[in-house]
Order: sequence, then C-alpha cells, then structure tokens
Amino acid sequence: MVLKHLSDRELVELYRKGSQESIEILIKRHRNKVYTYILMTVKNPALAEDLFQDTFIKVVRSLDAGRYQENGRFLSWVIRIAHNLIIDYFRKQNQMNTYSNDDCENDMFNNQKFSDRTVEEEMVREQIYQDVRKLIHFLPEEQREVVVLRHYAGLSFKEIADHTNVSINTALGRMRYALINMRKLIEEKNLNLTLQ
Repeated sequence: MVLKHLSDRELVELYRKGSQESIEILIKRHRNKVYTYILMTVKNPALAEDLFQDTFIKVVRSLDAGRYQENGRFLSWVIRIAHNLIIDYFRKQNQMNTYSNDDCENDMFNNQKFSDRTVEEEMVREQIYQDVRKLIHFLPEEQREVVVLRHYAGLSFKEIADHTNVSINTALGRMRYALINMRKLIEEKNLNLTLQ
C-alpha cells in the first residue's frame, strides 16, 4: 500500500497503530502551509522553524495521548496548535501584538516562477510583496488572521470558520472588510501595487 495516497484520517489511524512512516507523511504533506502560517505571524524564520518543530511535537504527543478527535479537519487542528503556541511564545516574551520588521533570510516569494523576469521586474515585484505584507499588519487582528489563513496557509473559508470558531459568513465578512481596509490603506499611503 502506498501511504502517501491515503487520507489524513487514514494516516492518523495507521500512526495510532504504530506506523511511524504515516506521521512523517502527514508532516511532509502539511509542512508548507503550517510553516508559512507561522512565518507570516512571527516574521522570523528561525523562530518560525522552532515553533513549527514544537507544533508537530505537540501534535505527536496529542495523538499519542488520544486527544485528537477525527473530524476531517486535521490541518485546521494542527494550525490551531501552531496558533496557540505562537500566542504562548509572545505572552512569555511580553511582546503580544508586536512584530519584528527584520528582513527574512529566506524570501518565501522567491521561487522558480520568477526566474525568467528581469532584475528590475523582480525588484518591483518584491517591493509589492513587501508592501502587501506590511499592509496586512495594519488590519484589525480578526481581519489579519483571515487573510493569513486564506492566502498564506491556503485554508478554505470553511476551515477558517472552524479554526476561528465563527460562521462561514463571518469569515467571509472579515475577508471582505480586510480587502476594503487594504484598498483604503493603499490609497492613503499612495502605493502603486501594479506591475508594469
């Protein structure tokens, strides 16, 4: 049987029966979304990596202790664990609601899709991404969370609603207001977010 083709639920069940390979597949399957969510929140690649590791340590411990109830939302459950660990970290650091403006060592937008562009085009594109990332932090926390979960973690609005304990309509409304607020911020700051 090829494990990587199994659903999250099936892999969790196999892990509970002793298959270490199944948990490794789950971690690889969801690594990018979980890590990106953490990085977009903490703005520090080293810290994001630590929190990512802590997240999956807690996932494994929770699975071992039987604290995961299968409901078809494994990724949402993992992101909730990551979210709680981020909050715990900032509480411990007494830095809740503060973000580092340090440049990231690894540019998450740097990939082969951009390799054919000129240096000038790439510089403009990178500036746009930086401006958008900065704008996100001007949003109210509830709107910011929906934007990050949707566009950086890739969750559906149903998953976002489950993760944030609100209705789908509320999640959609928060996204709508986030986009309206970002448009206002773009006008206020006189930003040009278009490629030539």
